[in-house]
Amino acid sequence: MKYIFLLLTTILCSNFAIASTKNGSKKMRAYLDSKQFYAPGIGNYIEFQFQFVGYSLNYIQKDNGLSAEVVVELEISKGDSIVASDAYRLHSPLITDSIIDDFYDIKRFALKPGGYTFNVTLQDLNSSNEALSATQTIVIEELGDAISISDIFIAETANKGDEKSVFYKSGYEMIPHLSTFYPKDLNAIPVYFELYNTNLLEDDVFAIKQTLINAQTDKEVESLTAYSKHDTSIVTPFLRVVDISDVPSGKYILKYTIVNKNMKELSFQTYEFERSNSIEIDYFSNEIVLDPSFQNSIPDDSVGFFLESLIPISKGVEVKNIIDIAKRRDAKSARKYIQLYWTQTAPNNTYEAWIQYKAQVLFVEKLYRTNILTGFESDRGRVYLQYGAPSNINRSEYSPTEYPYEIWIYDKIGAFSNKRFVFYNPSLINNGHQLLHSDMIGELKNLNWPSEISKNGELNTSPNGNFGGSSGRDFN
Repeated sequence: MKYIFLLLTTILCSNFAIASTKNGSKKMRAYLDSKQFYAPGIGNYIEFQFQFVGYSLNYIQKDNGLSAEVVVELEISKGDSIVASDAYRLHSPLITDSIIDDFYDIKRFALKPGGYTFNVTLQDLNSSNEALSATQTIVIEELGDAISISDIFIAETANKGDEKSVFYKSGYEMIPHLSTFYPKDLNAIPVYFELYNTNLLEDDVFAIKQTLINAQTDKEVESLTAYSKHDTSIVTPFLRVVDISDVPSGKYILKYTIVNKNMKELSFQTYEFERSNSIEIDYFSNEIVLDPSFQNSIPDDSVGFFLESLIPISKGVEVKNIIDIAKRRDAKSARKYIQLYWTQTAPNNTYEAWIQYKAQVLFVEKLYRTNILTGFESDRGRVYLQYGAPSNINRSEYSPTEYPYEIWIYDKIGAFSNKRFVFYNPSLINNGHQLLHSDMIGELKNLNWPSEISKNGELNTSPNGNFGGSSGRDFN
């Protein structure tokens, strides 16, 4: 039901870089997400939210400024029948200075419950580049016949608005926020959703429980647990701004639950996001005393290797520190860093945690290293170190129609369940598997991965493929 497309060349950082083709045209980038709601008298409907990356579009002179123009084509089909479609031109806001902002759009379709195929095509009219396109299976759920919660809508801004605006909902004009990454300077999450059919409850009031769960530890952030009381109704809109200024770096699940007077949970909805809120730590302090037993486990000729092997399990400032120390080629600073890292990470079993991780590093070095990359630098090695061993692996090494690929299935990653990582080897070089798609938050997503595994670019049905369950895409 929920997914995000990132229609662009692969980007593994939070900053956008402008991509250009040989003819000088910029390559368009756009985000697309979907949310499901219910309206009495209309029924279930799906809302497609677009965000066009301003700097990735091509602009022409218009009136007293510059303007970009995109053709949007949408098609929803069931079997061989097209049940809904739309095609239109979307103009960017007029640019009159050097500031080029992203711009947004929303399209809604009323659909009966069931499965559909959704196709989208985007074309920058001021570019000769090929159009971007994607296909995704969507499932419309019935929200109107029982107590339920809509998808969670995250807003960039939410202000009192005009009913004629495409962004209007329940008295507010809400611009969608499509990224699930929150850097240190973003400290608030405006949350909107709707509750349906609470009038079916025996009581006149009910409560909404808010919880924030650390996805790695499966523990609640108790300071953000909150309850609010509401009157029952056919439709109850809910808008709240969640303060995450004190939330540490990590992956989280924001959960909202309908609770009756007996504290029984009736229905819930979740939103997954990643937070970066790193605090600088002085790893170069002369006060750090090296532990001989810890240090003896790090061979002199492998100090740099084991220092950099911490990158897959590090974030933000930590990665920056590792790179800075590696550039210095200072073995003593590297040893200090490794020891202090594990002292901070596992204060109760520092040495044991380090030895266990060291064994995993050597394991992925043996299995996944290439002629160019160490084991922990490879995609499979990085995923193994970051998330642990998969519950199951589906492999296809020899096929006349498909590149070699592996699908890693995790029954559980922290608070997350049933997550997948798809690796493939288009170069056919030994051990050269690259991450192609994952439905884990913060990872590369590619809705088109089954076709990209195919050598001819067409979808192949493989008994090992298990192609269902993708939830997002990075599309080129």
